[in-house]
Amino acid sequence: MAKYDKIFNSKKTAEESLNPKEAVAAIAIVTAAADSSLEDVDIDLLTDVLWGFDIFEEYSDDDLLEMLDKLVVMAEEKTVGVLFNAAREALSDELLLDAFAAGVSVLVDEEELQIPKGKMALLKKLQEALEIDEEEAKEVIEEVITAFEEAEEEYDEDDGEGEGSLGEDDSLAVYESPLKNFTLPTPVYTEEGGRVQSQEGLVSFSDDLGTMLRIDYYRIRTEQEEEMSSVGQEQYLKSLLLDKYVPEAIAPDLPKTSVNYTEYLADAMDGAYFALVNMPEGSTISKIANNGTATKLNAYRGLMAFSEGKFFYIVSSQHSFPKGKTPGSTKLEAEDIKQKILEFVETIEFS
Repeated sequence: MAKYDKIFNSKKTAEESLNPKEAVAAIAIVTAAADSSLEDVDIDLLTDVLWGFDIFEEYSDDDLLEMLDKLVVMAEEKTVGVLFNAAREALSDELLLDAFAAGVSVLVDEEELQIPKGKMALLKKLQEALEIDEEEAKEVIEEVITAFEEAEEEYDEDDGEGEGSLGEDDSLAVYESPLKNFTLPTPVYTEEGGRVQSQEGLVSFSDDLGTMLRIDYYRIRTEQEEEMSSVGQEQYLKSLLLDKYVPEAIAPDLPKTSVNYTEYLADAMDGAYFALVNMPEGSTISKIANNGTATKLNAYRGLMAFSEGKFFYIVSSQHSFPKGKTPGSTKLEAEDIKQKILEFVETIEFS
């Protein structure tokens, strides 16, 4: 059996039917899951992809998430092949190319702005399964790539994204997230070597004085909201921070990382979970030795997780210190960094 036959040549069908717009979204899900698994499908990415289509312009964030959740559940219960068959059956001629474009969009490498060679076989199978001829497929692929390029150019012009120093007039600039879910006055300054690193899902601010403020953010999915209601906000935020963020975002590069202090803040942001993480040689700041060798300083990093609107946020700050230097007590360090994060969060306007 060829690699993708179980998806595109499946004989199984579902009793439940889809409408044409759901079918377009389903093709995006099928394409995203074809080379991995449904567990690896990035719902946030799919939401962003679908928002770029005119047929979904009247859909709210909740509408899109609810639709995608429904389709993922269908694939989990019936298989991805069944979801594809349901989508193919429901697709109208008018939306056939939109469906293919949704699949193409999922496969675009956003850094290279092209379809990776390793995904070309999958793209070809999708094209054949949707019965789209070569000329039309080529036009769709070119249009999708062009749309990504234009979005990247607009992103760079509007936000000055990537790593770099602030311009002369940017000391009091207002930063707006790509998803427009929050804004804040830029907390670093040109004359102090202020730098902004930003991409969808996170932004960090740093300078030559040791400032490190970072915001990670994730859309809240329906199943996450239900789980948080089931286990309670404190337990869910604790798990988000200690069982997922620290092991996945910090520990792989810093195996000596340890969590030294935790606290639930019932009165902060309608409930927030704070953790102090000890990161040996994990600071964003390096010390240059006499021989020119750069060594990263040790650091305590504070992490605060909370939900606001339709997003989870994890806000970070750090205190760096040289190897061999003993910082204050864990409790004092935690209190100091916690207050710094709370003061920073107060400058953020959520939408």
